[in-house]
Amino acid sequence: MGEVASAEEYWDERYGGTERIWSGRPNVALVREVTGLAPGTALDLGCGEGGDAIWLAGQGWRVVGTDVSRRALERAAGHAEQAGVADRVEWRRHDLAVDFPAGRFDLVSAHFLHSPVEMPREEILRSAAAAVAPGGVLLVVGHAGWPAGDEPPDLDVHFPTPEEVHASLELPPGGWELLVATEYEREFTDPEGRTRMRRDNTLKLRRAAALTSS
Repeated sequence: MGEVASAEEYWDERYGGTERIWSGRPNVALVREVTGLAPGTALDLGCGEGGDAIWLAGQGWRVVGTDVSRRALERAAGHAEQAGVADRVEWRRHDLAVDFPAGRFDLVSAHFLHSPVEMPREEILRSAAAAVAPGGVLLVVGHAGWPAGDEPPDLDVHFPTPEEVHASLELPPGGWELLVATEYEREFTDPEGRTRMRRDNTLKLRRAAALTSS
């Protein structure tokens, strides 16, 4: 592929290389952690082809799905139409390293914000926390390591623990309730169609009902 100029170029090329990258199903951690919450407004960061945003909309949420790739957003919009929830999802292109969606949301979800293109992940997640409305939930899900059996590539990559992510948010004392900080193993299907195992982690926080500075 050669060197790319931007995150948008990288992800547009990746999404343009195949009809579908992801399964279309919502992430298992999203379903587990959001089921039971009262639907409201949600922000899905790095929404890709829209699986999480579409599932949220089907549960009654009004969703803003954001991604750096226009190709991904076009594909997501088509999937939302097919699922009958297009009226409940707004798709916005944002390079989160440069600008962040305006507004406050009852749920801000960030799943697997990992990228081979340089990205200020900690700054983005602090912006995500700031976008949570009083009484709302921040959900951050990330990989805890490379898939089982894989030889790690020759890259300087650190997969932060939930505790490290929590500390990096620099939240004000007393302003948030820690609900979940855990690591777990799950199955996934790799690009060759094989069922594999990998470890992920989840951080879930609820903002105090009375708005505090962040």
